[in-house]
Amino acid sequence: MRPDQLGDLAVFAAIASDCSFTRAARRLGVTQSALSQTMKRLEGQLGFRLLTRTTRSVAPTAAGERLLATLSPALAGLDDEIDALSQARGAPIGTVRITTGKHAADTLLWPMLPSFMRRHPGIEVEVCVEGEMTDIVAGRYDAGIRLGERLEKDMIALAVGPPLRVAVVAAPSYLSDHPAPLEPADLTAHRCVAYSDAHGNLSPWSFEREGRAVTVKPGRGPVFNDGDLLVAAALEGFGILYILEDLVAAPIADGGLTRLLEPWCAPFAGYHLYYPDRRSTTAFELFKETLQAGRTV
Repeated sequence: MRPDQLGDLAVFAAIASDCSFTRAARRLGVTQSALSQTMKRLEGQLGFRLLTRTTRSVAPTAAGERLLATLSPALAGLDDEIDALSQARGAPIGTVRITTGKHAADTLLWPMLPSFMRRHPGIEVEVCVEGEMTDIVAGRYDAGIRLGERLEKDMIALAVGPPLRVAVVAAPSYLSDHPAPLEPADLTAHRCVAYSDAHGNLSPWSFEREGRAVTVKPGRGPVFNDGDLLVAAALEGFGILYILEDLVAAPIADGGLTRLLEPWCAPFAGYHLYYPDRRSTTAFELFKETLQAGRTV
């Protein structure tokens, strides 16, 4: 389509809607002669007639009707978008695309998103919850949220959450038949409920006490890639579980799970917002500021 044809097509739609050159000219604030010249030029460029004219009426041709079926909704959509932009004049607009894991989505993103979206209706938010790290550049994300220890060194990373802590837990029914581990190394002899990614890689169990860091391979047991199933399996007594402590706070409190090796479960750096460079949109800057400000703004 030629750059000057959009205005001519809008004139055609107006004439077809009013079924009259006179009424369309009055509504558009131009002369009938100007509308006639516009239609003559447009039909000449297209190579087919759009309007049938008689002394008493104007109506679209079959080709004109077919074109109007696409043109009218498109023009209406443009009018609606222009109205929306006019009403939001000065307000930030754009899209923010974020990739994150489920725990961060539940504990960091969702607490701040409702108020953020209400305050900035012109900003579209897209959140993709994924279990594995994602290439945010290839995926065309503005940023991701993950634990700081898992980030690539070439990323800009900002802490957006408090320190986290893991809990090692087991059901009383499991501990009634198995001695409680006294050291992380004891876990290799136990049945353990483990987390696995989509490629079958088990998440490592890391511990720290008084500056001493230890990573152990958990003993064999059921493997899941879902937090709810991990907790459910531990509650049923299928083995020892290593998991973020807030996910098992309730069953620990009510006695459904017993905490183990607590002195070895030191706090560690929590979630970070990471992105590839400092060039960003106004929409993303507002999102970042809100997340950093405490996730309740």
